[in-house]
Parts: sequence; C-alpha cells; structure tokens
Amino acid sequence: MFLRDFALGALSALIAACLAFASPVSAQPVEPAGPSAPASALPSATPPAVTKSERFSVHVQSTDTQQYHGAFPAAYSGPQSLYASPDTAKTIDATLFLGARLWRGGEFYVNPEQDQGFGLGHPSPLGIPYAGTFGVAGFVSGEAYKVGRDSSYGRIQRVFVRQTFNFGGGEPQKIDADINQLAGSADPQHLTLTAGKFAVTDVFDTNPYAHDPKNDFFNWSIIDMGCFDYAADAWGYTYGVTAELAGARSTVRAGLFQLSLEPNVIAIEPLPLREYSPVAEFEQRTSLFGGHPGAIKALVYADVGYMGPYAQALAAAAGTGSPPSTADVRNEKHVKAGAGINLAQEIAKDVGVFLRLSAMNGTYEAYEFADIDRSISEGLSIDGALYQRPHDAFGLAGALNGLSSPAIQYFAAGGLGILVGDGALSYGDERVLETYYKLGFSKNLGLTFDYQHITNPAYNTVRGPVSIFGVRYHVQI
Repeated sequence: MFLRDFALGALSALIAACLAFASPVSAQPVEPAGPSAPASALPSATPPAVTKSERFSVHVQSTDTQQYHGAFPAAYSGPQSLYASPDTAKTIDATLFLGARLWRGGEFYVNPEQDQGFGLGHPSPLGIPYAGTFGVAGFVSGEAYKVGRDSSYGRIQRVFVRQTFNFGGGEPQKIDADINQLAGSADPQHLTLTAGKFAVTDVFDTNPYAHDPKNDFFNWSIIDMGCFDYAADAWGYTYGVTAELAGARSTVRAGLFQLSLEPNVIAIEPLPLREYSPVAEFEQRTSLFGGHPGAIKALVYADVGYMGPYAQALAAAAGTGSPPSTADVRNEKHVKAGAGINLAQEIAKDVGVFLRLSAMNGTYEAYEFADIDRSISEGLSIDGALYQRPHDAFGLAGALNGLSSPAIQYFAAGGLGILVGDGALSYGDERVLETYYKLGFSKNLGLTFDYQHITNPAYNTVRGPVSIFGVRYHVQI
C-alpha cells in the first residue's frame, strides 16, 4: 500500500504542478550514456553556439560499489533467493572510451573495460564461486552483471560506427565533448545511423533523471523500464543497428538487435535474424510548467526466439516430482511483445520528475533482462545547484513490479527465472523504494550513498522486507 500511495501522491503532485505553470528555466545537465545520448538530452530554451569539431577523444571512468544488507525474515530459501543472513557484495569496473572522426559525419568508438566482483545473491558451497545477482526481480545494482569473478577480467563492451546526416532546419546545435561523443555540432533535423556492438539502452529508454547507475539510481526497475526485455549478453551488450530521425520537437528511433543464443546466456546468437529483437520508439519533446523542458517517449519491442512458455513447462513437469523448467520446452520459436511509456520533465529550476510504465506478454519466460511482466516506476531528482552544491544530486524513487498468472504458477511450482526462484511462492507484487545522495567533489568525482527498501523480494510475501545499503565511488575524466 505504501508504494501505491507514493505513486498516486507523486502523480497528483505532478498534475497539480502542471496546472501552476512555473517560470521557464534551462534543462538539468545529463551525462550521455552511449551512442545516442545527444538526442536524448532535454532541449535548451535557446540554440547554443556551434563548437569546433573534435577529431579524437579519450575518456576514462572507474566505478567502485559496495552493497550490504542485514538479516531479514524468510520462511524458506531457494536456489535463486537473496541470502537471508547478513551479506555484502562489491563490484569494480574501469572503462576506456576511445573515439575518432572518420569522415564528415562519420565516427568510430571502442570501449575496452575491466570488471571484477558480484551482485548480491547468496554464498555457494565451498569451492564454488559466490552466486550473485539473484533474489530480487528489480535487482538492486545496475553495476552488477549476471556473471561475476573474484579476479578482474577484460572485455570489449562496445565497438560501433555512427554516421550522421544533417538536413538543416535551423541553427546548428552544439554537441559537447563527452564519453562516446565527439565535440561538434548537428542540425536540428538529422538522421543518425549506428551499427556494431553496444547496449540497446544506449539508444532506447534513456532518461536524464534515472538511467545511469554510475551517477544516479541503482535499481534495475528504476534505471530502465522493468518490462523492457531488451536483447543483451550477460553484461548488457549485443550487436545491432539503429536509425534515429530527429526533428525540431520530436525523434523517431528504430533498431534491430541479436538476442542471446539461449535465454540469459553469455553467447549472442551468431546467425543474423534467427533470434532477434526489433525496437521502435517515438519521442516528443515538451515545454511545460511555464516553459520547462521535458520529453515523453513511447516504446514498443518484440523478442523473436526460442523461449519456453510457462504453461508448457508446468505441463511437462507434471507428475515427475521435479520442478518445471522453461529450458525443457524451448522447442519452437515464439514472439513476445512489450511496450512502455517514459516521461522526463523539469518542474522547477534544477528539479525534475520521471515516470515509466511498461508491460509485456507474460506467457513466455523472460529472455534477457528481468522476471517482470508489468512495472511502474517514478521519482524525483534534484540537482545540487539548487542549493549552491552544483556537483551534488539527490534522488527519490519507487517501483512496483508484478508477474503474469502463468509466471506466478511457474515460480510457485519451483521454477527458476533469470533473477528469481525461491523454490516456492506466496505471491505479492514486489515493491521498491530507493533514495540516494551524490556528494560531488568536482565535476568528475563523486561519492554516492544509496538506500533501498524491498518489500516482497522476488514477489514472495514470506521473505523480507530487506534493506539494502550502498556506497558508490565514481571518477570520470
């Protein structure tokens, strides 16, 4: 009930504020996350001056996170439950962002990365690595992958080419130098093509207030649509192509990406268009609250691949004495569709709100992202410039995640998903409350303190609630 009251209260406040129409101000700064970040930033009130084009770029970042939870009540635990005794987990990553301008409008980027650590989960038997990133559908750290190691390892997470075609439409817009973004300019009307290896969420479902686990919220179902089961390997990246057609007030995006070889595995499907995911998004930029910038996005996607239906998995396990497994019924190709709405809106100087609504076809297992069939998240972001702390930030958000009826029956019978599986289930919607404070020592250096309260973790009313305490150190040059 708390999260529902929180959601209704925030929505009521948002509607009331819309009617008030506050005075116009500039947009909150946003750090680009990937190939398409310039198009996702909130628009300025006046066109900025054209900047000199950058030929090469080199940026680095390092992020260190530590999370802890104390003991919490649990009637039982299963193979993918969050450990009910006190536990802590740490992740470390460092990324090198290299960029080069190839020709007019053409850019190349590559991101080698070093990773180490695990997300929270549960200890394994002696001699077996810690089993991390389990136990909460809206997982508690966007810095934790579905794989982990005690020692560091390297990967090329992104390598892609971007081509921009300018069509005029007004004064050129300034593009600042940033990660995976060469300084330069672009016309208000332009077409951007991207091809290679990158994250679907570099281009789609971006939000300046909740999308970057290195700087804002941690929780998976707050930084992205909970039901956006986007194509990705175990680290969140895949191969694909996108096209973005931008106008003065709106942008249309479309993309096609390779799914994993099987649901939730490391290997990407090697054959083009055998298992794939098309995505489309429409963005309309807004000017509400007396001229404050914002944007609303509508997204649709489909996963086309060999995924197991929950009902078939239950039928196959009936009478065997074994729990159902969707892996046993991945015999036919299916199409799973989903959709969502993503809203970002500045309501006063240095104060913004966001809202995401999403749902997907809960007949089939989750393929890549999370075991969530319907989700709502919303929150508030305050830039420290509001109180003379320009590098600080504060955030408060809530999320409500749910399962379809077939998924509830599957997990109640002992089935396992991507992130959850307690061996049994007393169902209740999973509720997340998260708040953070980022203490910025400079533009490039910050220390964040984070708190999450999870009610019904993994949709189980007989486990939890659990409090997650986190600290994050991030430096970027």
